[in-house]
Amino acid sequence: MAELNCDVAVIGAGTAGRAAERSARRHGARTLLIDDGFAGTTCVRIGCMPSKLLIAAAEAAHAVRQAPIFGVETVPPRIDGRAVMARLRRERAAFLASDRESIESLPAGVALRGRARFAGPNRLALDDGRTVAAKAIVIATGSHSAVPENFASVADRVLTTETIFERGDLPGSLAVVGAGPIGLELAQAFARLGTDVMLFDKSGAIAGLKDRIVEADLRRILAREFPIVTGVDLTAERHGEAVRIAWHGEATGTRDFDHVLVAAGRPPNLAGLDLSAAGLKLDKHGVPVFDEATLQCGAAPIFIAGDANADRAVLHEASDEGTIAGRNAANFPRVRPGERGVPFQLTFTDPNVAVLGEVATEETPDVVIGTASYADQGRAKVMARNAGTVRFYAARQGGRLLGATMAGPGVEHMAHLVAWAIGDGRTAAELLDRPFYHPTFEEGLKSALRAICATSRTTVPSRDEARPSAA
Repeated sequence: MAELNCDVAVIGAGTAGRAAERSARRHGARTLLIDDGFAGTTCVRIGCMPSKLLIAAAEAAHAVRQAPIFGVETVPPRIDGRAVMARLRRERAAFLASDRESIESLPAGVALRGRARFAGPNRLALDDGRTVAAKAIVIATGSHSAVPENFASVADRVLTTETIFERGDLPGSLAVVGAGPIGLELAQAFARLGTDVMLFDKSGAIAGLKDRIVEADLRRILAREFPIVTGVDLTAERHGEAVRIAWHGEATGTRDFDHVLVAAGRPPNLAGLDLSAAGLKLDKHGVPVFDEATLQCGAAPIFIAGDANADRAVLHEASDEGTIAGRNAANFPRVRPGERGVPFQLTFTDPNVAVLGEVATEETPDVVIGTASYADQGRAKVMARNAGTVRFYAARQGGRLLGATMAGPGVEHMAHLVAWAIGDGRTAAELLDRPFYHPTFEEGLKSALRAICATSRTTVPSRDEARPSAA
């Protein structure tokens, strides 16, 4: 069979893989982008977009139920589950069509359909018998849903993000396993759409939050809509047409559900790559050991980006990593660290959650913390969305912002501004010296910033003190 030659071969045509191919080509490399299906990115097919379409429907139903608070009398919403899921798939199909156009617009000969495995550090073997010789290779194979073995006996009632959006209707009852961002988002969305939801997690915290104060407040807020049980192990068995879930640990109990949604993490897609043939050192999870700054795997001409490296599994990070990996692959052996933004993750629950930069505790040396509550914040009360807590972490000397954990109304927007401020090395006093329009959600941040100024012995700008209160 034929041997193909290129400068950079990229395995995987998701967000990271496409970014890597573009970056390598932009740096003068002859590229091949290898994928077994070119089915679309994880975000478009089973991640960001279908989940947000479901959340949008849930928010509409929730708004109807909230209307009487404002003196607007309504009848309880009637949820047409089939219509909800039909719109989700219809809009997703439009996103997928646009996604496919980006593949079709690649230069001739770049996209190569096939399943690849390593036959050496610079060589790939394809499932059709062809081989690829490359000066450098980028692994960007993404991740996949994983179902724990203890659900094997009820496999036909188990859903993942790869199957739940294919349903024709909403489930009547649902046990959601995994209280990370995906599990929380989908649990709340289905609950608001009328599904009887209960959320379970083996760890003791939700949303992966390290800040205990924000985590406790978020848990309290979300528990108004569906039960949350953490710190437990689960067993599952068939009970007629239902799944009987039993949990034990910090709590014990048993309950039947129509289905189980497993959202407890996505391991990297590395099986079948034959990494041993590449001579790569692997960590205890079987992931190649790599340099987080360059994305290079040891000293090999191999780079790994996106969900495949199990580091920062969010879309903008995958894009950044692909860009860095592609550039370094094109210039190998001259590799250099890439510029990375402030670590930034959002959870699209209501209230939104954001974790930015470094997370600290009251015991962290040389760090001060400013806290703001949205329970009594002016604009939040007007909108009947007065719930949540924001915590800023700053250097004790000078008040430079280091990070934040935010749960509150409008956080998905405010968090961008805070991330940019952290990246620019801004201080709490410098932010307070910027305009805060009244009345807005953004005003709610001021009390946390003022607390940092007071604790770090930084003077609060006089112009801020003259501005209206956030209340």
